[in-house]
Amino acid sequence: MSGLPRPTYGLVCMTVGPEVRFRTVTLSRYRALSPAEREAKLLDLYTDNIARLRGAAEFCAARGIRLYRMSSSLFPMLDLEGDDTGAAVLASLAPSLRGAGEAFTTRGIRVLIHPEQFIVLNSDRPEVRARSVHALIAHARVMDGLGLERSPWNLLLLHGGKGGRAAELTAVIPDLPDGVRLRLGLENDERAYGPADLLPVCQAAGLPLVYDAHHHVVHDKLPDQDDPAVREWVLRARETWTPPEWQVVHLSNGIEGPHDRRHSHLITHLPSAYFDVPWIEVEAKGKEEAVGALMGKAGA
Repeated sequence: MSGLPRPTYGLVCMTVGPEVRFRTVTLSRYRALSPAEREAKLLDLYTDNIARLRGAAEFCAARGIRLYRMSSSLFPMLDLEGDDTGAAVLASLAPSLRGAGEAFTTRGIRVLIHPEQFIVLNSDRPEVRARSVHALIAHARVMDGLGLERSPWNLLLLHGGKGGRAAELTAVIPDLPDGVRLRLGLENDERAYGPADLLPVCQAAGLPLVYDAHHHVVHDKLPDQDDPAVREWVLRARETWTPPEWQVVHLSNGIEGPHDRRHSHLITHLPSAYFDVPWIEVEAKGKEEAVGALMGKAGA
């Protein structure tokens, strides 16, 4: 194991400290504004969040963090149906947005995004499916604007969605726009879709599977993250990645034990099954503190 390259640990969205934070506006507040006020509000907010995103690149670069999960809430109202204000404002900021993307790419920082749970491509309600696709197109527009690759290198990650509808999920993926489909990956969760449920979907649709050992332990009631099944699924998930060196997994611990869904502040247990995984997103309440602790151990 000592001859293997060290894993790259990733920061998720923001910091515990004030260094990486973003602004937003509520839907009710936005709807109370006049059309001119809406445009001015979004212009101010989007401009500021783009600058803060550049700051996130600088924060990561200064600490040797080469994997960053971008917040999916940087541009509120961008996917608001029947209102193109957000899209017009973002288009007017195209040079700034491209510059923020270059702040990451020129520093060799890989950028991913993991949109909210309300995106359910396999819902049994047509209006939910339509809204989900609309939202994904908005996220892809942001990624394109940043100049990020249309490939799983710059992953756009979803959970499986509505339980018991894996076939419906498989069927909808080929019809997604290229900006979405070419970046898309799926992650097992603790409730509806274990890794065994999602693997056939990923194989059929040609998508990478992002394996989460904590979710797997909870979903399948495994004893802990050192169960042999964890290593088995690290390797089975790796087979869905092209190239395998792009494999991403998620890392988290339960607060009160392996089956506690809540994420602990720091990572107290790194599964031995992850020893050769190249890219690890750290899902811990401690954010940069958890990443820094893991990087310190790796360098010890």
